[in-house]
This record gives sequence, C-alpha cells and structure tokens, in this order.
Amino acid sequence: MAFIERPTKGEIFFDGKKVDKKNRDRLRLRSTLVFQRTALFNMNVYNNISYGLKIRGVPKHEIDEKVGEVLELVKLDGYERRAVNKLSGGEQQRVSLARALALRTELLLLDEPMGNLDPRSSSIIEETISRVNREYNTTIVVATNNMSQAKSIGREVALLLEGRLVDVGSPDRIFEKPSKHLLSFARLENAFSGDASILVEGNSVIDVGDGVKIEAASALRGRVTVYVRPEDIILSKRQISSSARNTFGGKIVGITDLGSIVKLKIDSGKEFTVQITKRSFIEMGLSLSSKVYLAFKASSVRTV
Repeated sequence: MAFIERPTKGEIFFDGKKVDKKNRDRLRLRSTLVFQRTALFNMNVYNNISYGLKIRGVPKHEIDEKVGEVLELVKLDGYERRAVNKLSGGEQQRVSLARALALRTELLLLDEPMGNLDPRSSSIIEETISRVNREYNTTIVVATNNMSQAKSIGREVALLLEGRLVDVGSPDRIFEKPSKHLLSFARLENAFSGDASILVEGNSVIDVGDGVKIEAASALRGRVTVYVRPEDIILSKRQISSSARNTFGGKIVGITDLGSIVKLKIDSGKEFTVQITKRSFIEMGLSLSSKVYLAFKASSVRTV
C-alpha cells in the first residue's frame, strides 16, 4: 500500500488511478508510512522531522512552522533540540508520527503504531490519529491486532485472515455481533461456549463450565457461544443488588492501564474482562487480588 513493493498479482488504485511504473514515484509522495519499529536518524528531533520537508524544497520558515505544529500535536512541544536516542520508546514513536504528519500527505499508513508503548504515549497517538483524520481530512490506515483500538479509532474495519480480506464494515457491525472469522482471528473478550437450555420464562441458561452459568435474554438450545462486552459489566466491591440476572463474585488477577480506562481480569470460576474508568479504579482502591463482584443483564449476553 505504500508502493514500496509491487504486488505479486492484482492491481493497486490510488484515488481512482491505477498505479504503474510511470506514476508510482509521483503517487508515493502523496502517502507516507510509519513503521512499527521506530526508524529515526541519529540526529535531534528537529532534524528528524524536517528531513522530508527539506528534500521537498520547503522554505526554512515553513519548516519551522510545521515542526512546531506537529510537535504540539504529539505533545512534544519544546523537544526540537533533544537527541532522539535520549528519548523513551514512546517519545521516539511520537517523533516518527510527527515526521510523517509534517508532510501533510493525503494517505497515512501506520503499522502497529501503539505496539508495546507506555499508556500515555498510546493515548496521545490515538488522540492524534483521530484529530488528524477529523481536522486534516487525512485518510489513515492502521494495521493492528488490538481489537479495542480498532473499535475505538476506526471508522471502518477490515479483517485480514491468513492473507485474505474476509470482512469489512463499521466497528459496530464487526464487533457488536462478531463473525466466526473474528472469533478465530483473536480471543474475543468474555466469549464462552457451553450447553444452553430454555427456562420457563423464555430466557436461556448456558452452562459454560467450572460452575459458571450465564443467563441470556433469548431462547437458545444446544451448544452455543456467547459473549459479553467488558463495558456492559458492572463492578463493585460489595455484593450487587440489582435486576441483573448474572452476578458473580471473584478476585482481580490482572490489571491493564489504558489511560482514561482500566481493564481488569476477574477470576470468577471463569475469567471475565471488565472495563471501568481510571477514576472509578482509583476511587474503589482496587489492586491485584482485590475481592470484587460483577453483574450484567441477560440482555447484555450476545450470541455468535
């Protein structure tokens, strides 16, 4: 997609034009790529970001203006004279993104831009991607294995499985009712398989093993796979009194800080993933091994 390698078969079209030998180099100037593994020159931040602009013959005063603008975007104001080898991994990746943004290309390709970064840098890059797409009208293609990132920043999601494009659609359509392709691609959070039977009132109960039974607001029989979105689960340090049909006690066995939100792994016989705000996490005083209770409605249980 970056026109670095030619396809073994098929054709590539850019903005309606077929890419060939005659226009390939010219079209490459309209797109840029940020690699997963940071690739920076052994120079200061300013010289790294300005390099592509200098090659394109941009005047010095415009370069200064663009460098300052993109550094502000990635929250690295005032870093112009810092040596890149003195920066953290997250800061270096933000410089890589800034260098690409300075070119103001029509297409921006990002390969796992938030892979193995600290939560703050990941949050800043996500925010920058959304802002650039919205304000600059830049088309951005992000390659990622992170389902939550694809859902939160994508306007359209394409699922690649074993080299084939197997599904394309809005994040809501792809993730609200995931296909078997998506389930085989990645372990969907809170996905359980078990034997379902219908209750008298019309709901179903699914025995997913290890003493855990999940009630669903639909008539299901036989072997089924169900899932519950992490954001649909209520968490409390005290036993929950509500109309929710599914309530379980457990303890926290994993914590992932994602900036403004925190994802928790709860062992309740089966392992559940719960998503709460950072504020709630702090206010509840949660930590590893904390005893908690979780609850979710039968209507929040979805089937594949």
